[in-house]
Formats: sequence, structure tokens, C-alpha cells
Amino acid sequence: MNATTRMPVAFIGHGSPMNAIEQNAWTAAWRKFGAVTPKPTGVLMISAHWYTPGTHLTAMTAPETIHDFGGFPQALFDFQYPAPGSPALAQRAAQLLLPLKASLDQKWGLDHGAWSVLAHVFPQADVPVVQLSIDRTQPPQWHYELAKRLAPLRDEGILIVGSGAVVHNLMNWRNQTAAYDWAERFNDLVKSHLAQPDHPTLVNYERLGADAQRSIPTAEHYLPMLYTIALQTPQDHLSILTDGITGGSISMLSFALG
Repeated sequence: MNATTRMPVAFIGHGSPMNAIEQNAWTAAWRKFGAVTPKPTGVLMISAHWYTPGTHLTAMTAPETIHDFGGFPQALFDFQYPAPGSPALAQRAAQLLLPLKASLDQKWGLDHGAWSVLAHVFPQADVPVVQLSIDRTQPPQWHYELAKRLAPLRDEGILIVGSGAVVHNLMNWRNQTAAYDWAERFNDLVKSHLAQPDHPTLVNYERLGADAQRSIPTAEHYLPMLYTIALQTPQDHLSILTDGITGGSISMLSFALG
């Protein structure tokens, strides 16, 4: 990769863990994104499924594939994504996050918010991956500001990816097929603010009324998007990779900035 290439940043609405082993329109788009993106020297992943007190970075050389779910076919539990870790990337990210002290974790590994997506973006599992946890004790503005400190990584060959869902309400997802009207409205509202771009409104989503409250009953799936948009520059172009509502109330909106 050319040393002057600035890597894009991305947000992936990861949906069901089954996307790891299925071929569909969403996974095809993730594969296309991986194919057209300059191959990074590493991935920094912010997944909804590592929602912790404090801030942590995976720092092992061989992260475990964590099957952090239940009730799915055995084939999904058998799936492995053997990407290497990168202690050097973890240490670099920790340096950039200072004065916040992020711990270097040796236990977590890669959860399904990471590997179900990366299995398609980089199917050879040959790009080192580090996960950054989301501090559940902090408000959205704090996460948005923290993410800005990671900007130098884009010029160091690192692909930064948030993985979650802008609408994530599991009220009836296994049985519902048609999208709830409030889920569609909020998904469309988020897209309109992304297009402007209007970051303050996206950060202060709690002010957006009943549709936002239904769409984001808890923050962990929404916050990874703030890590992505915080790294947007005036030169970045918004590309919608995937869109739509599945299970009635889970957004599959994915986009890249670059």
C-alpha cells in the first residue's frame, strides 16, 4: 500500500451472527468493500459486543473467536476466524488515547460483532485485528470526542471499523418480517443526517423523540457509529454499502467514509 494512502473508515450494521456463514446481499456488499479497499496493515474494530466499564484494547497475538450468543446452529459455533492480533497496534492506539489510560487486554479476543463482518471483508483472515471496547459508563459525546484521537491511524495503514446497528430493538426479531414504521423512519433520519453531515444531531440522538427511543433502547449498538463519523474529514465521501431493516427492528445500514 502507498504510504500516503489515507484509509477509509466504516460502520457496519452487522445483523444476525448467521451472516458470518450465509451468503446474501449484505455479505456480498461487505465482500465488495473489502475487495476495493486498499489492504490495511491492521484493523481496529469497535464492536457493540464489547461493552465494558473502562476502555480496553485486545493485545494478544492470537485472539480467540468468541461465540458470544446462544440458540444458533452448531455450524455457527464451529466457525473460526483465525486472524492474528497486533500488540503493536494495541499499544499505538493506547498511546493515541492518552491521557485516557486504556488497558491492554489478554483475555477477550474477537466477538461476533467483529468476526461475523470481517469473515467477509477479509475472508483470508490475514489482516491483524485489534478490538477497542466501548466504555458503558460514558455518554455519547465522550465517545465521539475520544474517537477523534484515533485519526492518525488512518494515515498509518489502519482500517477503523465500527460494528453495531443504528436501529437495534430485539422486541420480536425472530418472528417479524415487515419493518416497523418507527424503525424505518429512524433509519432514514440517520441517513439524512449522515448525508449532510450533521454530527451534533447524531451524537445527541436522545433528543430525536420516540422513534429514537424505540430504535435505541440501549446505546451499545449505536455508539460504534459515532466512532466512525468522528473520523470523517471534509474530503471524505459517504458511500452507503448496505441498507434495510431485518427482523422488523434491526437496521442493516452500513457505510464507508473515504
